[in-house]
Amino acid sequence: MLTGEIATKIDTKGRTAFPKKFREAFAGEIILTRGFEGTLVIVDKTRWDIITREVVEGSFINADVRDSTRFLVGGAQEIELDAQGRFVIPKALRQYAELDSDIVFIGLINWIEVWDKAKWENKVDQLAKNVSEVAQRLTGIQNV
Repeated sequence: MLTGEIATKIDTKGRTAFPKKFREAFAGEIILTRGFEGTLVIVDKTRWDIITREVVEGSFINADVRDSTRFLVGGAQEIELDAQGRFVIPKALRQYAELDSDIVFIGLINWIEVWDKAKWENKVDQLAKNVSEVAQRLTGIQNV
């Protein structure tokens, strides 16, 4: 299971180490793409197949389907790890997520998000102030 926060660095060429804790949970292909809220998302091939199926099941005529496909699939890259578990985050994805030298990998059970550390700290502060309200809304949705 993918859980926890792991802070690390990214060098000027975009290279970073994929945390060993998360690396051990992945077998085979690893996909990196744009995520929501200015993050990057890392998934394995099995999860990627589920995501792409969900994204493209709608009609090609539907603009939301096309836009979702462009956003998630258009920026996707297969990650290749070196012997030390490092990989390069492509420049376009680094720019999208506004990654600086300090980044954080966040394990979210089925996927990993990559955040700029300062942006993540701001998000945690925001979540801490609003998590009760969010949980309450989710409870209302689940009880319907």
